[in-house]
Amino acid sequence: MTTMAQDRPAGTDNPPATKDAGSVRRHELAAFLRHRREHISPEQVGLPRGSRRRTPGLRREEVAHLAAVGVTWYTWLEQARDIQVSVQVLDSLARTLFLDPSERAHLFQLAGQVDPTPATICPSITPGVRAVLEQLEPVPACVQNSRYDILAYNRTYGLLLCDLDAVPAEGRNCLVLSYTNDEWRSSIVHLEEAQRTMAARFRASMAGHLVEPGWKMLLKRLRAESPDFCEMWDRHEVIAHRSKRKLFDNRYVGRITVDHTDLWLGPELGPRIVTYAPADDESWQRLEKLQQIALERSPAGL
Repeated sequence: MTTMAQDRPAGTDNPPATKDAGSVRRHELAAFLRHRREHISPEQVGLPRGSRRRTPGLRREEVAHLAAVGVTWYTWLEQARDIQVSVQVLDSLARTLFLDPSERAHLFQLAGQVDPTPATICPSITPGVRAVLEQLEPVPACVQNSRYDILAYNRTYGLLLCDLDAVPAEGRNCLVLSYTNDEWRSSIVHLEEAQRTMAARFRASMAGHLVEPGWKMLLKRLRAESPDFCEMWDRHEVIAHRSKRKLFDNRYVGRITVDHTDLWLGPELGPRIVTYAPADDESWQRLEKLQQIALERSPAGL
């Protein structure tokens, strides 16, 4: 009688091993990157199409250049080679390939990494906290973490400094907006002072998070995108959080004077509700008008 062992080729006493989970993920990642690359036109990234282009979408070397990674390294990534991929590179690829939040999360999962930004999930943001934000209106209010990510906000806050609903989730960070978003910047009356204070507070908060990828990525992004931030950061100033009166020039209702207050939701330097209470009757009336405009435009943020 012929046995199963006799049917196997010589030297194969054991059944062939299947691909491990890491290999499967790498091949899925490679296929995902190729698909996204092939569905982005040169015009979308400001490149000429040219008459000799045969590759659908972008070429590998174009993606590598736009993402500031080596061509060989990116080629290996699309070939499912067993290489380490940092969160910084994944973040750059996600931006280059115009990934939406779901696609971005998929990219990080396939690469076996945790997306450190944006911090869109926070256990402190309960339905009760969201209700508080809504009930505070017309007082602008939001929830921020110690990294200045905006995790939730009410309608009035959504139009206070810019149209926040129009900002991608990964861009909803007060530091990034105050140094790179023209509409946000133009709304702050004492911009340089605000920028200096925020950079100093960020440095103080970052002391406890020096090796965390999310913090390092945010710092790298700010230094790359804003010479003004580099100048402020290199001063090595440190300032603790404190309440302060602020002036905003809102594009819809004009000058608003408010008192900024932090309401901590947990240990200090954790998530907090940031409120901007009107400092005078005129500011209150203008915030009521802004709330009405916001109600007519969109639902509550996040």
